[in-house]
Amino acid sequence: MLKTKDCGGIHLEKRSVWSWILYDFGNSAFATTIMAAVLPVFYYDVAAKGVDQSLATSYWGYSQSIAVLIVALLAPILGAISDYSAAKKKFLMFFAFMGMIASVLLAFVGEGDYLFASLLLIIGTIGFSASNVFYDAFLPEVADKDTIDQVSAKGFAFGYIGGGVLLAINLLMILKYEWFGLQSSMAGTQLAFISVGVWWLVFSIPLLKNVAEEKKMKPKRTKSYFGIGFSRVIHTVKELRLYKQLLIFLFAFWLYNDGISTIIKMATIYGRDIGIDSNSLIIALLITQFVGIPFAFLFGWLAKKITAKRALMLALCIYFAIVVFGYFMTTALHFYILAICVGFVQGGAQALSRSIFGRMVPGDRHAEFFGFYGISAKFSAIFGPFAFALVGQLTGSSRLGILSLVFFFIAGIILLYFVDIDEGVKQAHEKTDPEKEPVVYER
Repeated sequence: MLKTKDCGGIHLEKRSVWSWILYDFGNSAFATTIMAAVLPVFYYDVAAKGVDQSLATSYWGYSQSIAVLIVALLAPILGAISDYSAAKKKFLMFFAFMGMIASVLLAFVGEGDYLFASLLLIIGTIGFSASNVFYDAFLPEVADKDTIDQVSAKGFAFGYIGGGVLLAINLLMILKYEWFGLQSSMAGTQLAFISVGVWWLVFSIPLLKNVAEEKKMKPKRTKSYFGIGFSRVIHTVKELRLYKQLLIFLFAFWLYNDGISTIIKMATIYGRDIGIDSNSLIIALLITQFVGIPFAFLFGWLAKKITAKRALMLALCIYFAIVVFGYFMTTALHFYILAICVGFVQGGAQALSRSIFGRMVPGDRHAEFFGFYGISAKFSAIFGPFAFALVGQLTGSSRLGILSLVFFFIAGIILLYFVDIDEGVKQAHEKTDPEKEPVVYER
């Protein structure tokens, strides 16, 4: 159980929770501007200029798959190392800075520079995703078992706010560039990329100052961190069979998260490929952000009323309907409707997934198991964009690519149905060493 103290008249637990939330507020700008809204259109229209249109969409999908493959291979090792060395915060900021720098460098991508743009996308995605492995591992340390659903949902809600506010500013930079003293929408787009790195940096500062690393004795190190991490990964893989409910949930999460992450990463470039204008696409993504704010809170409330599992299954059923409707989409109005529907469920599904997993993790091994949560999320995110890209390239139709996501949601819902969360919590508690429960110390 967390131990907290007063510090300077401010309750340390509350301060650490809000500092944790503000990091999501800041780094979500990468997810909105870089991954979802501005860069996909810029990649399609500028970086991949001269490339066949269907190939441009496929190259984007392949770039996303390469990035998450690298992160997936790193995630469990990094999680195990951070547990061993009590260095979650250091690793978090190392990868965060990687993402910030890649975001700024995107301002230097020109026409036809799709390889450079893909490289920066890969580096930035590695930074964003790897830092989130350590960020997620702090959740069970800043929130207790009674508030973990609400804190997780609040993190996503404020992520929507932060990502949405900067995306709105970036949209104005592109559409009304003269308001900012710029010469063209191209200059507005370049400034938008720079703003992501700066925004992310500023809102990382509270986490750096106020979220304390758990106190632990560091064992004497007899081999390299890579060797330690690799050994821990093998050990955790073997132990997962002892956590049956957690393992079933991981497989379910692997499948449905593939569908969710592919929608996030491919929706804008898919819309561009079927003829929707770039401004409508970015505006629709902005709508998603602000619709998502109240609904992220709503799913936190709904989890208390009907259980987190049922609330999550409801969100996944809505995602299934979104994919089917997306196959038939033809106009900007259709895209706006889909954007609203995604806003209903995106934050809720991700927040509840994170908090359900957090409940079933042993209390003394947060980072190690969240490393596996990371590898589930990252490995699952490889196959959706790859399938989307491959189907689009082979058939010449990105509509068939989007329809392939139906499988991931159906299979994920079926597996989730068989997860017994209460039993999973019991299994985690039985295998937690009470002497190694995380303790937050006064700064």
